Amino acid sequence: MGMMEGKAVLVTGAGRGVGRGIALAMARAGASVVVNDLGVSLAGEGGDEASPAQQVVEEIRALGGKAVANHDSVASWDGACAMVQASVEAFGRIDGVVNNAGNLRDVLFHKMSPDDFRAVIDVHLFGSFNTSRAAAPFFKEQGSGAFVHMTSTSGLIGNLGQANYAAAKLGIVGMSKSIAIDMQRFGVRSNCIAPFAWTRMVSSIPTDTPEQQKRVEGLKKLDADKIGPFVVALCGDAGARVTGQVFGVRNNEIYLFSQSRPIRTAHTAEGWTPEAIADRVFDQFANDFYPLHKSGDVFTWDPV
Repeated sequence: MGMMEGKAVLVTGAGRGVGRGIALAMARAGASVVVNDLGVSLAGEGGDEASPAQQVVEEIRALGGKAVANHDSVASWDGACAMVQASVEAFGRIDGVVNNAGNLRDVLFHKMSPDDFRAVIDVHLFGSFNTSRAAAPFFKEQGSGAFVHMTSTSGLIGNLGQANYAAAKLGIVGMSKSIAIDMQRFGVRSNCIAPFAWTRMVSSIPTDTPEQQKRVEGLKKLDADKIGPFVVALCGDAGARVTGQVFGVRNNEIYLFSQSRPIRTAHTAEGWTPEAIADRVFDQFANDFYPLHKSGDVFTWDPV
């Protein structure tokens, strides 16, 4: 008996990379899987309805597992509802939603168009809302369920040329925490993972500078299939007490990320004026200001 025996899970963006690894790990653990993938370019264009999702379905069936393909877009509310319904129709239930689907439109902020921003928000943030909200009534009714959302150190820490992606990924963290709070009473949990992996999406990072080249060479060491076991553990019954958390998985390393809390305070009995703030508060807080780190400045060691 696997950890996910008798459960059904929707994995979005599961035709390649991290999503494929998660779908296969779920199947090996006994879950029935809805494999969602549009088969589009990194920018979200084009599409091959048959290939990526169906290939993963065939891989799962070859392992003796149960799976169905879905080709709807997470950016569509109707599409998200159809994905959840596909699980209910094929397997009689839905127990987990893994929000992995994503796209990229990297560009420096002063050159970023509204379309560049909106396209990424629609897939990552609205997409995660759509699928989660579509599944929420089923989870509430059955008194159980697990959401796993993919965040990123681009949002948690920062990266160059990714204001759209960072905004979406940090927004997902806030949404996940709210889901965890709102649905705790129904036995439903919600967590985030920042996955470190070399995937088709990550391979689009520019290599125009020595710094970028060094970063990409490090990323190539990261195995996309290493994320799946942790997702399975979060969605299984053994993870029932884990909710509202933000994790990272980097090959054989697992991280628990901090969450925003006050670290310094300043007060005055007389009330603040702009001049008093400038004279006293900024200097008082300066030693605790966060530098403009990018994720590569924080994760400086080779993956284990």
